[in-house]
Amino acid sequence: MPDMPPALLTPEWIGMIDKGVSAIVASRDAALRPSVMRAVGATIAPDGREITVFLARSQSRQLLQDLAASGQIAVVFSSPTSHRTVQVKAGGVTGRPATADDLPLLQRYLASMEWELCTIGYKAELVHSMLAFRLDDLVAISFQPETAFDQTPGPRAGAALASDPAGTP
Repeated sequence: MPDMPPALLTPEWIGMIDKGVSAIVASRDAALRPSVMRAVGATIAPDGREITVFLARSQSRQLLQDLAASGQIAVVFSSPTSHRTVQVKAGGVTGRPATADDLPLLQRYLASMEWELCTIGYKAELVHSMLAFRLDDLVAISFQPETAFDQTPGPRAGAALASDPAGTP
């Protein structure tokens, strides 16, 4: 069995994503026109090798069509309180309906986003409205990150994470 390559994301980036921060999901159609939607939840495997984002079908029709047609996904994870931001990209996605088993992680994501946004002055009602969903309308999109970029404002913005051997976020 061949050795697995090192994980693309450092424990610090994995921890930030796992905590529950803003997640914006994007893809593109065959003419390279982008489609974008805010996820209402996200989770990452402890080793960072798989990410799942949750999208409302009723609000993400074009994005879901583009994901199905192209398989290309990009997700920007950003902490509203610090502006620490990472972008991950992949060339293959899988989807499944969300289930009741996903509710605990969706509720944890909502609580984290409520803390993040209320800390900087937004009202909890706004957060709840922005991330509201019907479980039967959600789809879970999973992928294995292939490339990642530090998008935190500052001198490293746009730097590929693999280019930093120390893995400093």
